[in-house]
Amino acid sequence: MNDAVTVATLSDRTSTAARTALSGRRGGLRGFLPFIGPAVVASIAYMDPGNFATNIQAGARHGYMLLWVVLLANVIAMLFQALSARLGIVTGHSLATLCRLHFPRPLVIAMWIGSEVAAMATDLAESVGAAIGISLLLHLSLMNGLLITFAITWGLLMVQSRGFRPIELIITGFVGIIGLSYLIEMIIAPPDWGAFAFHSVVPRLTNADSVALSVGIIGATVMPHAIYLHSAMMPGRVHAQGDAERRRLLLFSNIEVVAALTVAGLINMAMLAMAATMFHRGHADVGEIKTAYHTLLPLLGGVAAAAFMTSLLASGISSSVVGTMAGQSIMQDFVGFRIPLWVRRVATLLPALVVVWAGVQPTQALVLSQVVLSLFLPVPMIALLVLIRRPAVMAQFAINRFVQTLAVIATVTVLGLNVILLLQTLGISPDLFAST
Repeated sequence: MNDAVTVATLSDRTSTAARTALSGRRGGLRGFLPFIGPAVVASIAYMDPGNFATNIQAGARHGYMLLWVVLLANVIAMLFQALSARLGIVTGHSLATLCRLHFPRPLVIAMWIGSEVAAMATDLAESVGAAIGISLLLHLSLMNGLLITFAITWGLLMVQSRGFRPIELIITGFVGIIGLSYLIEMIIAPPDWGAFAFHSVVPRLTNADSVALSVGIIGATVMPHAIYLHSAMMPGRVHAQGDAERRRLLLFSNIEVVAALTVAGLINMAMLAMAATMFHRGHADVGEIKTAYHTLLPLLGGVAAAAFMTSLLASGISSSVVGTMAGQSIMQDFVGFRIPLWVRRVATLLPALVVVWAGVQPTQALVLSQVVLSLFLPVPMIALLVLIRRPAVMAQFAINRFVQTLAVIATVTVLGLNVILLLQTLGISPDLFAST
């Protein structure tokens, strides 16, 4: 009982410290620390097992060529996560709640159904990814790994009852583990930094496979549930008193978004670079996480292989927790009622159970889940773009024309990639991107 009180007080102390910083009585890094949390939690969605699957395939098949797609996706993610946080801070409501309040009911119901499908696709990637890590590290079946994943994430979700700060710190710890793991990978197997820099800024697509993987990378990086969740985490965290404090809170939020998603972007680029360095020449057929692990083991030794699996396990467990948190928010804010946490967790776990039970190739299921996510991604992007520019919603905090233009370009880019994917799915090859 005393422990529960102590942990709950941690959230209270964080809110008090944030209020002190907003009032100008605390500055510097010490003043900024209480605001670190929401963007870090959202960022875990940008380095989930779906990213592992798409980045490994992209690096193994195409070398460093698709690094620019990872960078582009991360910049788009920064913009929309910042706008999502802005919406929550200014209005005191989540994106899903504002959709329910401002859009026609039939549209809201359709958006809710689509968001639930996206949530299930998200949890499929996250749960299966963590299960792969557990099964390889502990030499268990994939089904047993999935059940252990369920138990671990359930235990972590219980921490939510102790306030917002403990879960933020736990997720931050997982991000640190993933980052450290890939730092070890980069030290053991340094990439070709010249090729890394060149392909990070020079766009190139050579065939239909590179187009499909590019769409998968976008779908694995810019996540619908993260856009919904970020706006939902902001209102109850710290209350700004007056417009001056609200502007200061927006500044802190924007800094956190840039910092958190820069880390996520670097991790994603490291994933692809590692696959390009180790697999593109001689092992280009490596397209599965399990195969990547077994290939790394003799090539680089146990430390590199263990670092790879540790990062996958941390990614899968933490992103599964975040995905369930987002699913709760989507459900209660779109349709206005709550369901027990265990019901939500079981519902989102079912697709993963079906995939494993049916014997579907796990990594392929991960990649396909990212394609599904990319198809549903425009829904929250367009909704956010519509609401964030309305003076009736945002008052003087509505975004200016320059930011509106950037957001429209980003949305059109994602929609364009989705059209290309749809054409390819229908058997129409996007020869526009074929190299000559």
